[in-house]
Amino acid sequence: MVELFIFLFLLGQTPFKVVVKSLSPKELVRIHVPKPLDRNDGTFLMRYRMYETVDEGLKIEVLYGDKHVAQSPYILKGPVYHEYCECPEDPQAWQKTLSCPTREPQITKDFASFPSINLQQMLNEVPKRFGDERGAIVHYTILNNHIYRRSLGKYTDFKMFSDEILLSLTRKVLLPDLEFYVNLGDWPLEHRKVNGTPSPIPVISWCGSLDSRDVVLPTYDITHSMLEAMRGVTNDLLSIQGNTGPSWINKTERAFFRGRDSREERLQLVQLSKENPQLLDAGITGYFFFQEKEKELGKAKLMGFFDFFKYKYQVNVDGTVAAYRYPYLMLGDSLVLKQDSPYYEHFYMALEPWKHYVPIKRNLSDLLEKVKWAKSFTPSPRLKFSGTISTHCNLCLPGSRNFVPQPPE
Repeated sequence: MVELFIFLFLLGQTPFKVVVKSLSPKELVRIHVPKPLDRNDGTFLMRYRMYETVDEGLKIEVLYGDKHVAQSPYILKGPVYHEYCECPEDPQAWQKTLSCPTREPQITKDFASFPSINLQQMLNEVPKRFGDERGAIVHYTILNNHIYRRSLGKYTDFKMFSDEILLSLTRKVLLPDLEFYVNLGDWPLEHRKVNGTPSPIPVISWCGSLDSRDVVLPTYDITHSMLEAMRGVTNDLLSIQGNTGPSWINKTERAFFRGRDSREERLQLVQLSKENPQLLDAGITGYFFFQEKEKELGKAKLMGFFDFFKYKYQVNVDGTVAAYRYPYLMLGDSLVLKQDSPYYEHFYMALEPWKHYVPIKRNLSDLLEKVKWAKSFTPSPRLKFSGTISTHCNLCLPGSRNFVPQPPE
């Protein structure tokens, strides 16, 4: 998939159109150009998806009536590849072209636990420690840019997501020969201490924790939604930005939560909602872990994710591990109240409390206080707090350069 993001600053609901076509009339390619996403802040987000490769390049026209807007037409020199093109390049050239950072703090931190890696120890121990009947481990080998895998354990269906990531990479980059293990389960696995005996073993996981040594990747949810954007999925890191519900003044002035019963604090959240309906609208949409609580707490109807943003405040509470909805909540224009957690995703190191979110205690004891505090603002807290995630999942805060919020006293 090839995408180009152009931020268009236009006043009001001015009609305009975007045309994407090959530079060469001899190259006829299929390009999907959905309607631009209105981010409700004076900018629009345009994107496209290609289904064939163009060698000469693309012309992108942004038109108001029949007149070009800003620097239109934009020329993207070829070759421009589509997602499924088998066109692997030298990894250094690919990294430079995409302006990838030379250092990623989370990767540096994760590998600090492994100053050296004993491959034989890893190959001997991982199957014995984590590959039992209840395991969710996949052993991958990459050789000559081809992917080979062996499933260890009973619960490895999610290998379709790790397969998808690796296949996408090998289509783009010539990967070195290597072997590694991917944990497809929810919980991080490696809890040995860095200087302990025996030493920890590197295992790749979707989620990390303060007491584990797993190497963290972006979650399967994020990667799948980006690879299948404008095709197989509705919710992705970009579509959210164009579906953030009514303007702030027209949003419901309550905190909101919907989710399954994957952590006890979620049940507490529903009880708080019953006792304080003027502050909180929380409901459990499916019972699995605490089925005996359904009669007492009730079951809420499922809601489309875009409808979450009809509410001013979003409560993010862990599930079995970190709640993978969190980056999507951050991309909306509601204020996020995040539960303190030992679990983290790959981008959490870039987050700061009171800048990207309002922190709430692990036991939710200060949640209602924080909601009341947020409601005391006359201007939209969204302009001060709500985070937005770039195409590289780095986090920044619209308007934060003008305002540094302080916690309530």
